[in-house]
Amino acid sequence: MLIFWLIGVGAFLVIEAITAALCSIWFAVGALVAAAVAALDGPVWLQIVLFAAVSGVCFAVLYPKLKHLVSHHHHPTNVDMLIGQTCPVTQRIDNLAGTGAVSIAGKTWSARSSDGQIIEPETVVRIRSIHGVKMIVVPAKQGSPAEEASAQI
Repeated sequence: MLIFWLIGVGAFLVIEAITAALCSIWFAVGALVAAAVAALDGPVWLQIVLFAAVSGVCFAVLYPKLKHLVSHHHHPTNVDMLIGQTCPVTQRIDNLAGTGAVSIAGKTWSARSSDGQIIEPETVVRIRSIHGVKMIVVPAKQGSPAEEASAQI
């Protein structure tokens, strides 16, 4: 059984190295403890129980403390500050025709309506989100900043 557990340790470490997601490192630790018990001629049932228990405890105790290492947080940019602001439509927004533009902070952005409605030039719109280089907007009277904030939660 010692060789079985050592192969398990190696396999779990290889999987962890490939994924780098803290998904199998816990099993490697459990397999290492089970290998130690196997080296001391401990019974197979004890090896299995310790493998499961140590893996579970390591996950429960260490994962919450280490998950920040693998989390992928969105880092806000200057463009994110535009969400929720209002601006005028400079070119008719028609999602089906693929047209539309707004002007904000001296820059012209492609724009699309969030619900597919046509929005005419000079209409004041509120920016709901940004997808790539397109602003997704709604007429300003349709969504107040408070409504926008609650819709994004």
